[in-house]
Amino acid sequence: MITCFPPLVSAEARILILGSFPGDASLQRREYYAHPRNAFWSIVQTLLRLEDGLSYVERGQALVSHGIALWDVLSTCERKGSLDSSIDDRTIIVNDFRQFFRQYPGIGWVFFNGMKAEREYQKKVLGSLGPNCLQYRRLPSTSPAMATLSREDKLARWTEIMEKIG
Repeated sequence: MITCFPPLVSAEARILILGSFPGDASLQRREYYAHPRNAFWSIVQTLLRLEDGLSYVERGQALVSHGIALWDVLSTCERKGSLDSSIDDRTIIVNDFRQFFRQYPGIGWVFFNGMKAEREYQKKVLGSLGPNCLQYRRLPSTSPAMATLSREDKLARWTEIMEKIG
């Protein structure tokens, strides 16, 4: 079994971006979206107008300072390789979102980075939350495995996050 990272979050969080589970490059570096061809940090850099060359810690701080939290739906699972399709669904344990949303009540929007994150959240989390005022939207995966859209096409869809920040 492999385990995800703790969330990047602050008490001021208003938006939560959820991935499915860290890939091998991320697990090795202990950084969200560490694969060099994953467009996540490139998109974030453009959306938040961040300067080039920031470290992982600085990019994470910038994200959090804009009221955006980052986490994964899956807490633990078994998987060979980095693809979501390689996750053994029988081994999935999801993160404790009831506690998370109690701790960060300012979050009103949840954006899914791809289909697997949304699907597992709907199957294994949503029903356990009870009534809530959260709004949800799936965005195209920033993974290089999602090759049907260019980085520019993904960026165009991800700009919706900036509209919710205000």
